[in-house]
Amino acid sequence: MYAKTKDGLNIYYEIKGNTEAKETIIFLNGLSQATVSWYFMLPCFEDKYRLILMDFIFQGQSDKTGEWRTFDQHADDVIQVLNATNTPKAIVIGISYGSLVAQHLALNHPEYVSKLILLSTFAHKTPYFEAIEYAWWKALEIGGYSLMFDIMLPNVLSENYFKNPLIPVETLREIRQQSNTNKDALFKLMKATKERPDYRQKLKEINIPTLVIHGEKDNLITLSMGIEVANHIPNAKLKIIPEAGHTLNMEKIKDVCVEILKFLNE
Repeated sequence: MYAKTKDGLNIYYEIKGNTEAKETIIFLNGLSQATVSWYFMLPCFEDKYRLILMDFIFQGQSDKTGEWRTFDQHADDVIQVLNATNTPKAIVIGISYGSLVAQHLALNHPEYVSKLILLSTFAHKTPYFEAIEYAWWKALEIGGYSLMFDIMLPNVLSENYFKNPLIPVETLREIRQQSNTNKDALFKLMKATKERPDYRQKLKEINIPTLVIHGEKDNLITLSMGIEVANHIPNAKLKIIPEAGHTLNMEKIKDVCVEILKFLNE
């Protein structure tokens, strides 16, 4: 299904889970993910919650035209999906890129957010992160997403994942490449992170129950960056998943779900 953004673009979404449930969870993707990236986690929530999955503009099955979008604009697009699905308020779960959209959504549109769950999140960039960001940008420029994927893989998946992969790496490579054939769309997505200023002081204005979940072995967004987010959102809770890397919707799924459900049931 599709909703319309304020500027007339088509934004793809799916509704799953218990469509009669009183509470809705909306899931916000990582940079090169699509709605399918959440499928392994859905069984944890589908009995009790109505579930909305969506692709940001430039992702998956959403439109890939127009100028690059800021995180404020991405947050406005989420509101359009919530309105299209008659969802006045939702639990928001965002991972990595999607967690930044979730931060802006909670700050700009708090009336739509009942609880905020940030996976593998950050609010500022370090020189280490900027070096990785530059490498990804150059890889995409020179070799397209195929080269970018090979370079990003050790940053987004832990050593443990390679020992016991949920999806074999070759299969994962094929799936991701099929979803990321438009190099320009990826550049537009990445520009939002590249241009985003330090957001830590803004986080102090969020007044929504918040859970931050971070992988102990996240090689892209280091644990200290996730801790900074938790420290700047008033009364935010922090849970660290041992031996987990960056892509928490594919690693340690049971552990992540346990922490989310515990938070939601409080």
